[in-house]
Amino acid sequence: MNDNISGWNTWSEAFENWTDVTISEIHGLMTGLMTACHAPDEAGWAAVLSELSFEALPQEALTLLTEEAEDTVFQLKDKDDAYAYTPLVPDDEHDLYERVMALKQWANGFMTGFGITDCSLTSEENEMLSDLAKIGAIRLAEDEDFEGGEESYLYIYEFARMIPVSFATRQRKPVKELALIAGLPIDAKTTKELQAEGKLPKPMPPVIDIMNQNNPS
Repeated sequence: MNDNISGWNTWSEAFENWTDVTISEIHGLMTGLMTACHAPDEAGWAAVLSELSFEALPQEALTLLTEEAEDTVFQLKDKDDAYAYTPLVPDDEHDLYERVMALKQWANGFMTGFGITDCSLTSEENEMLSDLAKIGAIRLAEDEDFEGGEESYLYIYEFARMIPVSFATRQRKPVKELALIAGLPIDAKTTKELQAEGKLPKPMPPVIDIMNQNNPS
């Protein structure tokens, strides 16, 4: 599948001026969320991304994300169509390094998106997420060969591609019911905004961070 058909070029253009995360990662996040939730409208997406401390999306990107989420939910709900799902990664005309890194980013995005759904996992799903986390943890220098080359890449790509298909069988819930934004009106200020205005105390750093600062390795 080439970059025009996959949507890579369209996403690259729409998200050109938004650099919080890569398009592969935001596509993975969207997919993870859509395996367990109904597709939200633009305001719903804006609320989710804001609570995740992302900068506001350009309008073109927000519209694209909203439309793609609707298409993804529709696709994953259909047993036959679901098998045609594809992660947003560049085509095989791109260097293997670029494709591996994009798949790594997609995997991390998926785990974030699914993670905020707060869904319970079967033992099989838990094992699949553990394996996906290994893809998300890939370390590869640009001048370093990917172990196993194209064959290994195609194997992990196919594994990652099938996870949304496997995860999308659960009953979906509205995004507004997620713990992340439960009880938060769409137009309400975020925790980050309230903290900036001094209306909420800023969070204490995690204990482990303090320990690391006091006991540097």
